[in-house]
This record gives sequence, structure tokens and C-alpha cells, in this order.
Amino acid sequence: MDATGIGIAVTSGMLVLVVLGMRVGFAAALAGLVGLVWIFWSKKGYDADQFMWALTVAVKTAGQVPNSKISSQALSLIPTFILIGFLAYYAGLTKALFEAAKRWVGWLPGGLAVATVFATAGFAAVSGASVATSAVFSRIAIPEMLKIGYDKRFAAGVVAAAGTLASLIPPSAILVIYAIIVEQDVGALLLAGFIPGAFSAVIYGGLIIVLAMVFKNFGPPVRGYSWGQKFRSLPGVFPIFFVVMIIIFFIYNPFGGDAWGTPTEGGALGAFVVFLMALAKGMRWPQFKEALLETAKLSVMIFTIIWGVLIYVRFLGFADLPGLFSDWVGSLDQSPMLTLIYILLAYAVLGMFMDAIGMLVLTLPVVYPAVIALNGGEGVSAADSAFGMSSVGFSIWFGIIVVKMAELCLITPPIGLNCFVVAGVRKDISVQEVFWGVSPFFIADALTIAGLIAFPAIVLYLPGLLLGF
Repeated sequence: MDATGIGIAVTSGMLVLVVLGMRVGFAAALAGLVGLVWIFWSKKGYDADQFMWALTVAVKTAGQVPNSKISSQALSLIPTFILIGFLAYYAGLTKALFEAAKRWVGWLPGGLAVATVFATAGFAAVSGASVATSAVFSRIAIPEMLKIGYDKRFAAGVVAAAGTLASLIPPSAILVIYAIIVEQDVGALLLAGFIPGAFSAVIYGGLIIVLAMVFKNFGPPVRGYSWGQKFRSLPGVFPIFFVVMIIIFFIYNPFGGDAWGTPTEGGALGAFVVFLMALAKGMRWPQFKEALLETAKLSVMIFTIIWGVLIYVRFLGFADLPGLFSDWVGSLDQSPMLTLIYILLAYAVLGMFMDAIGMLVLTLPVVYPAVIALNGGEGVSAADSAFGMSSVGFSIWFGIIVVKMAELCLITPPIGLNCFVVAGVRKDISVQEVFWGVSPFFIADALTIAGLIAFPAIVLYLPGLLLGF
């Protein structure tokens, strides 16, 4: 069997393991190691005496790759962004955000659910993890919605779906991972997520309002707040904007000239500022210890997925599957846009069986070269491209869309992680009820993705100011 046949056989076996329930990181690492041994051994004609040589080379390769890649400075952004979110929770910023949103938009049909979406979007601006966002608002928003008569399934679904906004709104761990895999500017990707994230939140809010208007008692409004009470809630949300501005100014330097620091340094500075805020709000050692432990657990999970998939990606290089897939996609006799839509639909199906980070890390080494070729290849100008975007702009645009597709993984049955988190926090709500509650938000996500495809300026406006395209 040649290298391509080995690549297809090993990849098929890995997908079977994932469907059977093995974690993506472990399945990818095992598949990558087996594939490397198989390819190296095949070069020796399957000589029995050379099997140990092939195994030794494969193990050395598998051991070197994760260390060389994960030691990248850019990946240190992930734990700092996650830590910001947990410290913000202990600083009381989440409660202040929710209270302000409730007072300002609670009067709308479905107002408390809309407030949850907007408060979650605000918290996403200081939290890089969807799981953490869902866990935090399960404790804050769901009890408030249940208190005034919301269906518990819908209340849980709102929190699970709104938690996905943390994948898109910076600081976002998934955007950092995408930028590293495709070797794109991390700052530009993070900046590109702001407007699409806000756009997605508005779509969510609009859907809730429509549902509350159509179905009686679906989402009772919250009234009775005076203008004075509304304005008195605003100072509590200023720290969120302060931290966001610190990170943005540090990384992008809007006054012109060189940036004041790297995204990693900006994330560390943001974490330190939120740490001081949490201390001022009364955080003590037990809460700080809990924040550190939760950050470590989530970071280890993410890094385990990355190092496992990196072994598989090295095997893919030897099997040359990315190049073959790119050539096949380029040979299709159909419009590039139709091909791109098929690829996005494939992501929607994969999201039913894989977690968001694992899916992106696993597929991008194969898919990304193909979609870049669809646009005209690396270094193509906007005038000569298939989608009217330069290669840099197209890479950023595709990144935001594919991360939005990855958000679906977090709420898609049977393994939607956000739904399990909400059910885990709220013992009175089952996972099945959460999945029922998130079902209307698939419509909102479809509308969001359609809007991002139809109007690329939503994605490219801010990074265009930074990079000048």
C-alpha cells in the first residue's frame, strides 16, 4: 500500500475511534503514531527486522513535534485569556453585567433572555472560553429567568447558546489556535472577531424577541426600572470595557506607530488588571486557588488536544493528504462558493461527533490549503481572486466563518459541550432539556453565517484598518 492509501486507512480508523467515543486528542495521537510506523516500515518493504527501526523513528518524531509546536509563545495566550474570565467572575463583573443588561433591555419581549445574551457577549470580551462562560451564567441568569416564569428548557438553551459567543468575541482561545495553525496574524484575527461576535449576539437577541412575540408567555418582560436605576447600573460594567481597552491599546496601538507589546503580553497585562480588580472586590485565597485550578484544567484539555493532533498532522505530511485534497477540490467543476458551502456543511456534520477545538486542529491542515487554492492561492490580490479578497483577507474571513461553524459543535447533539456544562451546573435540568432549548438558535447561527458570507466587510473592516487591505 502506498503512502496515500496508508493515509486514508489510518484517517478512517481514527474517525471510527472518535465516533466510538475516544477523545479526539488521544485518537489523533494514536492514529498519527500508527501511521508514522506504517509509512516508515513500508519504505523498508515490511522487513520484519526493520519494524523496530520504524517504531523508534516514529516515536522520536511523535515526541519532538508536540514540544516544538506547543512551546510557541503565541499559545501562552490561551491560559491567560481563560484566567481573565475566571478572575472576572470572582471580581463580580458577571453579576454587574447581567444586572445592567436586565435593567436596560429587560422591558423587551423575552427581555431577560436578551439581557443574558448581551451580558454573555460582554463577558466574552474578557473570557476566552465558552465552557467557562456557560458555567458562570448558568449560576447567574437561569435562576433569574426561572423566577419570573421562563420555561427551564429555554432558559438553559439561552445560556448554552449565548456561551458560544466567547469563541468569536476576543479574547478567544479558538481564534488563537486558528491563527497559529494557518500562520496568520493573531492580532488581526482577534480584531476581526469583534463585529461578527456583536452581529451574532444581535441575531440571537432578535430571534428571542420574535419567539417571545409569537408564543404567549414564552419570555415575560421585566419592567419597573427607572432611568436613575438604569444609569446607576452602568458603573459596574466599566471595568469590563477598561480591561478590553487595555488589551486592544496594548496590542494594536491605535495612536499609530509600533504596537506596545505582543498579544501574549497584552493578555498577561489584562489578567493582572482583572486580578487586582478581584482583590479589590474581596477575592481571597480559596477563590483565587479555584480560578487557577479551573484555568489549569481547561488549558490542559486544550493543549492535550493540540499535541495529539499535531502528531497526526505530521503523519498527514508524510502521506501528502493535504496536497491531494487541495488538488481534488481545485479540480471540481463547480463554482468556488458552492465548494466552500459544501465544506462548511461538512463542518456542521463533523460538529455532531467532535468538540470545536479538536475539529479545527484536526481538519485545518487538510482543508485550509484547499480553500486558499479556491481563492486563487497564496499571495493572490483581491482583483485576481475568486472571492474578491486578497489571500490575507480571505484567510481572516474564512477563519471567522469556520470558528462560527465550530461554535455549533458546542451546542450540537450528541456531544455539545456547553449543553453538558449547563446541565452539570443545574442539576434540575437534564442534558436532553438543554438540547431542546438550544434548537431555535441553530436558525440564528444559520442567519449569522449567511450574513458573514454575503457581507465580508462585517469581518474585514477592523483588520483592514490594521493591515491596510
